[in-house]
Amino acid sequence: MTTQEFLGKQNFTINNQTVSESCPSNIALIKYWGKYADQIPANPSISFTLNHCKTNTSIEFFANEAFSVQTFLAGNEETKFAEKIEKYFKNIEQYLPWILKGKYIIRTENTFPHSSGIASSASGFGAIAKCLMKLDETFSGKSSEEESLRKASFLARLGSGSACRSLYNGLVVWGESDEVQGSSDLFAVKYPDNEIHEIFKNFNDWVLLIHEGQKSVSSTVGHGLMNTNPYAERRFQEARENFVPMKGILKNGNLEEFIKLVEHEALTLHAMMMMSDPAFILMKTGTLEVINKIWDFRKETGLPLFFTLDAGANVHLLFPNNGTEDKIKAFIETELLQHTQKNGVVKDVMRF
Repeated sequence: MTTQEFLGKQNFTINNQTVSESCPSNIALIKYWGKYADQIPANPSISFTLNHCKTNTSIEFFANEAFSVQTFLAGNEETKFAEKIEKYFKNIEQYLPWILKGKYIIRTENTFPHSSGIASSASGFGAIAKCLMKLDETFSGKSSEEESLRKASFLARLGSGSACRSLYNGLVVWGESDEVQGSSDLFAVKYPDNEIHEIFKNFNDWVLLIHEGQKSVSSTVGHGLMNTNPYAERRFQEARENFVPMKGILKNGNLEEFIKLVEHEALTLHAMMMMSDPAFILMKTGTLEVINKIWDFRKETGLPLFFTLDAGANVHLLFPNNGTEDKIKAFIETELLQHTQKNGVVKDVMRF
């Protein structure tokens, strides 16, 4: 598909509307780090969609009033976020021609703490995109469920790249890959459930809050630094290559190889940060202590506890519900929580 196929209908009738939607966050297993113009990813990525960590959003649309956006996060007005959304709406007018013909009041709440290492931009823009598609279908006419979801993913991507993956549950791919039929740089696609071993369909993701606060370098800046990173092209090629073993692993349920690949991807993401110019490090002392304890625990017990990292210090602890989870949870609570701020942990699952 091309962007032309997402252009909006020119005939529409608008009126006052209030719509609400919810969208979960996601955590990438093969990482997206580096992009081109118009939020085109430099390499494909695959993620788990979370079940509990969501953004709930309502949009009040007042037709035929001067275009403006007012945003409230957990009841507090956020003027900077409103400016960001205004810019976003202007950027997507060709896909929703009615979008600048009214006033918006947007109220949004997350079910997880801010700055927790859970991508609120992914769930946030995912929820907004779903709300916009509800409005579009009211004003311009219904689309099929599949077409509506694909366009919502397309629109979410233009707000926050990884947001396009949050529109689907389970394992989700964004970025063109020869290994995934129908994959695209323009929107995400659901990885086929019949190609996924049962072990990967019921997984825990506990996020240790090592550092609660603003990152020293934003993800937007980090992506931009890949433009001058001398190792960027090799990294992009490696991510594409990693889809080959990942496809086999997901099919045959090889947890040992899954752990090896997912942890390698997490560490590669942070290695790219350290090799940027200027270099930056988002991991904290607690991050490294947790990683080393996980490796020691796995070596001693053989139990499948492992980690991935987002672009920050907090650690996503991954482990399946396969009868070993009680021992793993006990280890986390006695040995790993001490490395967090205020014993902070967000407990989520991926079930589909």
